[in-house]
Amino acid sequence: MTQGRIHSIETFGTVDGPGVRFVVFVQGCPMRCAYCHNPDTWAMEGGTMMEPSEIIEQYERNKGFYRGGGITVTGGEPLMQIDFLIDLFTLAKQKEIHTCIDSSGIAYKPDANPQWLEKLDHLLTLTDLVMLDIKHINPEKHKKLTEQPNEGILAFCSYLNEKKVPMWIRHVVVPTITDDDESLYQLGYFIGQFTNLKALDLLPYHTMGKVKYEKLGMKYPLEGVPAMDKNKIIQKKKTVLEGVRARRLEMGLIK
Repeated sequence: MTQGRIHSIETFGTVDGPGVRFVVFVQGCPMRCAYCHNPDTWAMEGGTMMEPSEIIEQYERNKGFYRGGGITVTGGEPLMQIDFLIDLFTLAKQKEIHTCIDSSGIAYKPDANPQWLEKLDHLLTLTDLVMLDIKHINPEKHKKLTEQPNEGILAFCSYLNEKKVPMWIRHVVVPTITDDDESLYQLGYFIGQFTNLKALDLLPYHTMGKVKYEKLGMKYPLEGVPAMDKNKIIQKKKTVLEGVRARRLEMGLIK
């Protein structure tokens, strides 16, 4: 069994997929999102080396809590440790545990090494849900926000749709950065084409991560940007859903 680099574990997660979840935070991520509240997960080295069987054992101790839930692997970026995920989810499926990956999609490239893509194909046969964080639909703004392009991430949506893996889209709404109605509508228009789209979460940006940056001796990238007004999220979500509806009307998926 392949060991994984684990940053931390949360035994009672309620926002990381359906039901109550056992949440595994892996170490290592190539994204540098300006609003990231876990910058200590960026480094590819570090973390605690754990066997997949150790994680399943921890889950089993409290499995009564997880009825209707399951295991979510987040990070960091889970797909940077694909061999570990395959081994972990293989054990999970043997015990009929619901499996979820919370990913940015940054690891996916359509022209990636064929062996890696074969592994991804296999992993997705063991995966019940992918929660995909789309940081920004606009390529230039995405790169400014995350220091990474979004072409592969958007292609990952198509890949998941082709493989018929249920997809749950997440998007953080940051004042002056990701909250403009044009971008939100375009996000909806893009994801509206996918028949595997099961849910949409718009998450209000908060400044709670600032304390962690200070403890790590790092400059906070969004200094001065206020937290998102939660009361505005409902309207912002309506804008995304307008885009979804327009795309589905075009495609004849709805009337």
